[in-house]
Amino acid sequence: MTVKHEIKSQLAKLLATEDLIVEHKQCETACFNVHTRVLTLPMWERASNIVYDLLVGHEVGHALFTPDEDWLKRKKIPPQFVNVVEDARIEKMMKRKYAGLAKTFYHGYKELHEEDFFSLSDSDITNFNLADRANLYFKIGNFLDLSFTEEELAIIRMIDGCDDFEDVLIAAEALYKFCKKKQDEEVNKPTNQTEDQQPASELFDEDAKEEVDGESDDKVEDSQEPISTDQQIDIDTKDEPKVETADSLSGNLKDLINENSSETVYLEVPKVNLDNVIASNRDVHDYIDWWWSRYDEFETPIFAGPDQEFIKFKRNAQKEVNYLVKEFECRKAADSYARASTARTGVLDTSNLHTYKFNEDLFKKVTVLPDGKNHGLVFVLDWSGSMSNVMSDTCKQLFNLVWFCKKVNIPFEVYAFTNEWNRQYVGKDGEVIAPNLTPHFERKEGLFAVEHEFSLMNILSSKVSGKEMEKQMLSIWRLAYSFGRSYSTSYAWPERLSLSGTPLNESLVCLHQILPKFQRENKLQKIQCIILTDGEANSLAQYKEITRYWERDCEPYIGHARVDPSKTVLRDRKLGTTYKMGYYYHEFTDVMLRNLKDKFPNVNFIGMRVLVSRDVGNFMRLRSRPGEDEFSRIQKEWKKDKSFCIKNSGYDAYFGLSSNSLAQDAEFDVDEGATKAKIKSAFVKSLKVKKLNKKVLGEFISLVA
Repeated sequence: MTVKHEIKSQLAKLLATEDLIVEHKQCETACFNVHTRVLTLPMWERASNIVYDLLVGHEVGHALFTPDEDWLKRKKIPPQFVNVVEDARIEKMMKRKYAGLAKTFYHGYKELHEEDFFSLSDSDITNFNLADRANLYFKIGNFLDLSFTEEELAIIRMIDGCDDFEDVLIAAEALYKFCKKKQDEEVNKPTNQTEDQQPASELFDEDAKEEVDGESDDKVEDSQEPISTDQQIDIDTKDEPKVETADSLSGNLKDLINENSSETVYLEVPKVNLDNVIASNRDVHDYIDWWWSRYDEFETPIFAGPDQEFIKFKRNAQKEVNYLVKEFECRKAADSYARASTARTGVLDTSNLHTYKFNEDLFKKVTVLPDGKNHGLVFVLDWSGSMSNVMSDTCKQLFNLVWFCKKVNIPFEVYAFTNEWNRQYVGKDGEVIAPNLTPHFERKEGLFAVEHEFSLMNILSSKVSGKEMEKQMLSIWRLAYSFGRSYSTSYAWPERLSLSGTPLNESLVCLHQILPKFQRENKLQKIQCIILTDGEANSLAQYKEITRYWERDCEPYIGHARVDPSKTVLRDRKLGTTYKMGYYYHEFTDVMLRNLKDKFPNVNFIGMRVLVSRDVGNFMRLRSRPGEDEFSRIQKEWKKDKSFCIKNSGYDAYFGLSSNSLAQDAEFDVDEGATKAKIKSAFVKSLKVKKLNKKVLGEFISLVA
């Protein structure tokens, strides 16, 4: 049976009652870093569930109760002896804290004993030293017939009575001294049970025994003759006594580890420097204006074509915008009234006085409408090369939503992700401007990599004036227009705004800082984050310590390396959650979105994907398997409306839109003298476009309102 490591990680966190960091790795033994609070567990894939739970409970016991101190500076005791005593103490403390764990420990150790993990099958237990028999007594004493002398019993009682780590050191020192003394006296001499030895079952009263159900865990009475600890111990000598059963258990537990299992890599989202990542709205448009200025001297206005198209689109778009505003206000009002309450004022309603004989409620009432939530929108626009043919259509959808925000006074920011803004370019005075190589954050091992080439361009913002806004939208329109008509336009787009790769996941990393900053600055209660893209993004790289094989004598450095999503776990320390990354590109993005949704529950994440015909089938197959109900539903929606909305992705809603439909003019416009057939065709076409826009925009508004 396959062990679910993430489930066991959650078990460890629950037992620890803290935001414990749990990592499953290819290591031989479990360990806990008391400084970083990281519990590293081997991948015991061959262990049964009960044994796995035992091992997890044991290690969490160390995390909770073993102090962070270098005790070797105070006590010269071999660590094995301290571990025997400390194991007994922390397991006792865990069973006190969680009564149900007693059963887990009982059955887990029973299985380990039956599988001979302590290597007892060919051994005579009576020949073991006291440390070994103490280790067996506190772990599997329920299944063995152990005996102790009175002198040994005194030490067993000390171990059983340990409540803090100081007690552990005293008992461990006494245990070590006793074993060392016996070894010096009788090296390799077999020990048989003598008359003064007692079976382990008779050592303590019944009330002091540890029951399987964990109800009794009382402290055993201390010996009347405490063990002297004033003798100094030298642990550097040879032939020190050992705890063979501890070595056997540790060695046999390694057999539970699947050496062929893949190494899990735990990575975290870095905190980026937004000032370095984001190209400000002013900087972006100053650069565009400077670039356009080179065409001012042309006799023929080279922007006449795109500018006329923009004016026409803006005029036609007002109907969609007004529809959005109407839908928003209606839905918002309906929600408010649904949550309205009626309260008595304490003032008599004179119009109802005549009903006093049959109506006891003669007071005026007031309807209280709850305040509507303050909304804000953050747009993330795909500025990649594959968007060239659909950029105009995508910007149309974007502009509709921007005008809607302006009309209902909703603050917004529009960012376009790119790898081209921070590039070498020629400045206004002809000088070559080198790229900014400042890292976006401090590079550390265990972080996803966001390289300095990546930027977010703030292309539109509600902070600018209405007049400036129209000017900026026209500039973006010109760019989008030229991308799809690169061979027919007479102007070149600005170098730094060239289309590039698809750093969508890098953008999602930045949203961890952008969203709370946007909410704080605008005092918002609800945010919609709309991502407009045409495809999937590459997985993020990771930062790790690297040593080149040809530079073995050099110091390692922090570099970036490829990430295998199937072996990677996203860890969020603040949430105390982990996310298993998927194998496919879109699964990587979905996980990044899930993390954002968990972190910002007041944000709706909406995807808008413009699809060309050749990509529709592949996109459907990515999001649902052929033959499933979801796949059939999407197909039917697409055939009917040339759009669909899916809810099984990382987005709260993911809209698929036909680029061909969006490219059609929604206006009923025919040439003079057109035939009846052409008029009919144009009319039907306009109705379909209007229907598509209203459907998509209506669903969007329902999410916003």
